[in-house]
Amino acid sequence: MINFWIAPALRFLVLSLTAGVAFMLFGPVSALCIFSAGLFALVIVQLRYLDHLRRWLKSPDEVTIPDGWGAWGEVFSELYRAHRRETQGLSRLADALRRSELAAQALPDGVVLIDGELRIDWCNGAAERMLGISRINDRGNVLTNLVRYPGLAAYLARATRESDEPGLLIETSGNAPSTLSIQVVQFAVEDKVVLLRDVTTFERTERIRRDFIANVSHELRTPLTVVNGYLEHLLGGDIDPAMQSRAVDVMFAQAQRMSRLVEDLLVLSRLEADGNPLHEDVVNVPKMIDVLIEEARTYGRGRHHIVAQVAPISVFGSADELRSAFTNLMSNAVRYTPEGGTIEVSWQAAREGGGVVFSVTDSGIGIAAEHIPRLTERFYRVDRSRSRETGGTGLGLAIVKHVLLRHQGALEIESELGQGATFRCRLPAGRVHAAEDAELSAP
Repeated sequence: MINFWIAPALRFLVLSLTAGVAFMLFGPVSALCIFSAGLFALVIVQLRYLDHLRRWLKSPDEVTIPDGWGAWGEVFSELYRAHRRETQGLSRLADALRRSELAAQALPDGVVLIDGELRIDWCNGAAERMLGISRINDRGNVLTNLVRYPGLAAYLARATRESDEPGLLIETSGNAPSTLSIQVVQFAVEDKVVLLRDVTTFERTERIRRDFIANVSHELRTPLTVVNGYLEHLLGGDIDPAMQSRAVDVMFAQAQRMSRLVEDLLVLSRLEADGNPLHEDVVNVPKMIDVLIEEARTYGRGRHHIVAQVAPISVFGSADELRSAFTNLMSNAVRYTPEGGTIEVSWQAAREGGGVVFSVTDSGIGIAAEHIPRLTERFYRVDRSRSRETGGTGLGLAIVKHVLLRHQGALEIESELGQGATFRCRLPAGRVHAAEDAELSAP
């Protein structure tokens, strides 16, 4: 600060001394002329630097900052440092904004910024995919004009910083319908951020859970109602011996049905448990299939013609789980094939891709095409009354699916209504065991 004033003061002092000397040597007129000329020169220099500063302020740039001497040199140097600090600050801010935008783009949840009139300011890629909007083309458009859903406009309008509005669920249509959860947060006087989350899987899981609880309750309530009804008659003592014998038989059958249901539920629970690792052994599947065919003949009371084509192939896996899966498929074939029908059982190497295939083909009633994708859902039945008559629990194919998933396999279903059905269990090549005489790991 001292240097800033010293240079102008020295210049003015030199000018004054020069004028003083001229006054003594040449008189007052000469002194006045010299002083005026010098003062004029100093003013011109200041105006020249001011003009440089004015032109630079119109187009600030570090490279073109003017250079000067004296006080102006100090001013231009300080201006250069201030401009550089501002440039660096703007660069850091731009980098922070760029990183923030990249982070928002990487979010799996959708983010949409809207103003007080619900116009789109910005959105990330997830929001574009969920709502079918464009961050570039739809900027400035009203969000509710692009996403039409009953109640959405009212929800966005009443959501404020002070309000405690719950989220809104909307259903989207298109090639892949989904359920979106929308939450609005106000972050400025009128600006809001719309948060989107795809909860399709969660909602589907919740629906399956609710259906599961309802189905289990229904499946248990029906036989319990029958058992309780007969027990009331038995306890009342007003039942003849023939009816009593029939009541005992019916109650035993219903108790067996509940027992099978509980057993299947426990099996399915073990298969789905994360902490239940697969215990692998060498499973002699041909011997297992021989046993299962004899059980199927006994279960079907010889009413069906069962033929088998079994290759001498053993696999790595859980004998108990594979037995459960194959038993369910064979028992389904026996239940849904009319008397005199044919059931074909096959265990052969896969024709394509390696691996091995277990298949059961029946000549039964068949399945309509619209039911096939849902057959492995728990308690899903094509004909609920017929399923109960045949003694099914509605969990067999769900057990088959989970057993195959644990063995890296897959279930394939082919059927036409009235033309029978074929169920194939494909196991990958990595599970095939070369030895043909391995002992059966479990009965």
